[in-house]
Amino acid sequence: ISEERGMNFDNVGLDLIGSARKVIVGKDETTIIEGAGAKKEVESRIGLIVAQSDNAQSSYDKSELDKRAAALSGKVAVIKVGGASETEIDEKKFRVDDAVAATKAALAEGIVAGGGVTLVNLANNIKTEGTDSVSAGKLILKNALKQPFVQIMKNAGLNSEALLAQVEAAKPGNGINVMTPEKGLIDVKKSGVIDPARVTKEAVQNSVSIASTAATMGALVVDIPEKEAAPSMGGGMPGMGMM
Repeated sequence: ISEERGMNFDNVGLDLIGSARKVIVGKDETTIIEGAGAKKEVESRIGLIVAQSDNAQSSYDKSELDKRAAALSGKVAVIKVGGASETEIDEKKFRVDDAVAATKAALAEGIVAGGGVTLVNLANNIKTEGTDSVSAGKLILKNALKQPFVQIMKNAGLNSEALLAQVEAAKPGNGINVMTPEKGLIDVKKSGVIDPARVTKEAVQNSVSIASTAATMGALVVDIPEKEAAPSMGGGMPGMGMM
């Protein structure tokens, strides 16, 4: 609707404007709830916007186009976070941000079995025959891929080495849900223990990149952790005088 096209709001009918169950108009934004647009035309428009997003040259343009496509498809939600203190609110907000980012990544590239199980399954497919440098590199990668699972089990107070052996011998996708370890090996994906495929893939790629860079250096500069001082002795038991 524009004067350049010979149209203005004085002569526009409802057939061009459309209708919705509810419209909320604010100072800076307008929210249209349950728009009654033609489904095929809306889907066509969404497809066009998605194509523009795929070809966008800047991250800002891509983000704005993705928001527009989400708004047209009705997949928009507002998450409200509250808490008893600012620290609690911030912690919850970080959790929500992580969950939203993980969901977007899962929608983009799918999901894999979580809890470190997928990485253990990948490690099982790495063959480490021979004693040359290539085989040594494969062995390092093979062992590194198992560490997320091992650490998760340790954090849960479980026997990491024994459970790792069970997962390695089990069917791919079977692992341990640390919330219900008494159930033993289960299909973790079916039980809701999942990770975005993109996150798992990029974690491995980035780790390999850093490790490869470190391996080609003559030296690395690191901070040596300071040892915590032993707690000082108290001044004696209550009621005891100084000798």
